[in-house]
Amino acid sequence: MQQSGNEMVGFGDDLVAPGIETRPVDTAAMQQSGNEMVGFGVDLVAPGNKTPPLHTAAVFELQQSGNGEEGLPPVHTKDGSLDRFGKPAVRGRTGGRKSGLVLLVSQGLVTLAFYVLEASIVLFTKYVMRQTNAEAESTFSLWMGTVYLCSLGGGFLSDYLARYLISIYAQVFLTAGFGLLSASAHALLKPHGCGVIGKLCDPHAPWKVSMFYISIYLIALGNGACESVLATFAADQFDEEDPEEKQSKTSFGWYFVIASNIGRLVSVALLVYTESTGNWLPIFWISTGCVITALVFLLSLTRRYRHFKPSGSPISRIAQVIVASWRNRNLQAPTRGEGLLYRGEWEIDGTRRKTDDLKFLDQAAINIPITQVEEVKCILRLLPVWLCTIWSSVVFLQMPSLFTEQGAAMDGTILHFQVPPAGMIAFDIISTSTLIVFYDKLIVPLHIKLTKTQSKTVAELQRIGTGFVIAVVTMLCAGLVEQQRLKYSDGSTKEMSSLHILWQIPQYILMGASKAMVCVAEKEFFAAQTPDGLKSLEMILSFCCSALGGYMCHTILWAVTKITASNGEPGWVPPNLNDGHADRFFFLLAALTMLNLGLFVMFAYRYISISTQMRDGIEEMEEVAP
Repeated sequence: MQQSGNEMVGFGDDLVAPGIETRPVDTAAMQQSGNEMVGFGVDLVAPGNKTPPLHTAAVFELQQSGNGEEGLPPVHTKDGSLDRFGKPAVRGRTGGRKSGLVLLVSQGLVTLAFYVLEASIVLFTKYVMRQTNAEAESTFSLWMGTVYLCSLGGGFLSDYLARYLISIYAQVFLTAGFGLLSASAHALLKPHGCGVIGKLCDPHAPWKVSMFYISIYLIALGNGACESVLATFAADQFDEEDPEEKQSKTSFGWYFVIASNIGRLVSVALLVYTESTGNWLPIFWISTGCVITALVFLLSLTRRYRHFKPSGSPISRIAQVIVASWRNRNLQAPTRGEGLLYRGEWEIDGTRRKTDDLKFLDQAAINIPITQVEEVKCILRLLPVWLCTIWSSVVFLQMPSLFTEQGAAMDGTILHFQVPPAGMIAFDIISTSTLIVFYDKLIVPLHIKLTKTQSKTVAELQRIGTGFVIAVVTMLCAGLVEQQRLKYSDGSTKEMSSLHILWQIPQYILMGASKAMVCVAEKEFFAAQTPDGLKSLEMILSFCCSALGGYMCHTILWAVTKITASNGEPGWVPPNLNDGHADRFFFLLAALTMLNLGLFVMFAYRYISISTQMRDGIEEMEEVAP
């Protein structure tokens, strides 16, 4: 007999506690309601009351309906998650580490496949599609901007559709895109052996070029939607209200990042083989196989996943405030405690109080709760800082584009091995991962030593600013390397230099450090400063930042090429880098990054955080209290 709490006696006959008197009951009348346990054949009784015998069939039902353990009733999750039938999810039967692990593998495979294309698209368009350096970088920037724009669209859709369905549709698009890419590469790689550094393929028919562009934008659509939804769907498999699952969720977040980085490192290994041999077809078919396998993993635990009902778009809440303030523009704005909807909310409602800035929105409080108005104000206060973070995407996009083109024009020979230009990204991955893992042991102690404070954390805005400083140094370093590369160029029509490619290592390491500081702190900042009612805007702001950065990068390169390539000049980024001055382009980016840093410091200094607003509201309440 199993024991729990008070000793229970008689598993086959009566289920009683010592000293409790029992009586036989009719098994047909065993199901009870109200203060009785339904479906188990036993009344819920207090000590001293009589209990009926536990029927054998009821014992069997009790054993089968538990949390995976005999004799326990079903335990539902506390966070409101649902199973695939729309019923409350049962812990032990749904979600948890098993579901998270499967989604982790799916994410790793998708990342591997996508990053193969991301890291190689510049060289593929240059040597296979016969594009110039500037054209190849523009193609990449526009494509990456579209990837993040699709991520933004996936985030919007997740507010109305189930994340599981969006993940399936996204991976179907990915599979179709990579399949079409593999088929188009087969048609484009003519003659045999072309597509390597220094050996261009033949000109292509328009239908072949169209086939290629359709494939990569199908991949952009699939990966964008998958990237914005799959991680959130994986996090849904853990119950935040349960201490054990909450801890697992925290660890899972790190594992998700590690899985993505492992996928990137494996893709680099594939690129080493491809760029050394010119065999593009094998890695594209391998990528196709990876996304198919990822889709199979995603579908394998369909019965076990936990789901949440879509909560609706936060854009509608913002639009309501904007429209209401416009309609009420000729009315007298309400003052504190007078004329506000739900009077008294201005004092403190969760973490909100009525603030005195952005007064043009106060008219909306006539017929919209003041909390909702203050949420919109919080988002508007974020915008100046958010606009400055867009520039970080412009800088980071130079790594898989212009950095790769620069490396392709350098000597990559080590003994009898040829270092692939795209393979240098491994140093960025290692740098980013190392800094994230050892952040608490390296950055925080250094911060305490320099600032002479005992704070155990570094504020998000300080970390973003530090990342911008590192980005400036990165662009300066890349410019100096390019000057040396031009100095040791052979002067022939061949786009090569005797400067070794390993001189690029510092700029890749610095770029990884900048990404670790900016990207992680940016996500934490948006998460902390986005109001509770508009939490999904956190993801929207992040992906919109990346998308705009891609299009801004394309615009800057187009303008620079237009200006510098006039009057017969080759321009800063010409088809042959030895004829141009890519170093000046890097120095221009460094100057613009310094300008952006200055604006960021000004906006960050003036920014009022949500925690400060809450503290001021509490102090104001204490002052007016009798």
